[in-house]
Amino acid sequence: MSMGKIQVYFGNGRGKTSAVLGSAIHEASGAGSVIIIEFLKRKNEDEITFLKRLEPEIRVFRFQKTDRNYEELDAQGQFDEQMNMKNGMNFARKVLQTGECSKLILDEVLGLVDYGIISEDELLSMLRLRSEETDIILTGRVLGDTLREYADAAYEISVRKDVCE
Repeated sequence: MSMGKIQVYFGNGRGKTSAVLGSAIHEASGAGSVIIIEFLKRKNEDEITFLKRLEPEIRVFRFQKTDRNYEELDAQGQFDEQMNMKNGMNFARKVLQTGECSKLILDEVLGLVDYGIISEDELLSMLRLRSEETDIILTGRVLGDTLREYADAAYEISVRKDVCE
């Protein structure tokens, strides 16, 4: 049996989360189980309520507590959210160690590296915990060289024209 694959969706374009949600639905429709852990996403009850309808095949976790973007928070607010996001990373480690799902999606996890909340080495160390059956998808804006080399596939999402604003 081959080792689970690691895919990365990165870049400044929109649609990374939408792409991985499509992958999650594909996995779940084939009798797989999916856990999505979202980082650097502000609290949005309507979105979470909608995504909860996909349970138990697709489970979504968001550890942030504020309804404001991380960049908008004062130093104490950012510190509090960093602790929440580190709890999310600990949960991801547990999921990988137990083989709890066939696909783990870490949405916007690359942003944690960008903000210095975790290091690229910490993320790589966690990725090495995966079982042979677990695929992992990472998303974020910036993909470092070490992670790029470690990934099985990397897809860059860019903006050619944006009229959505």
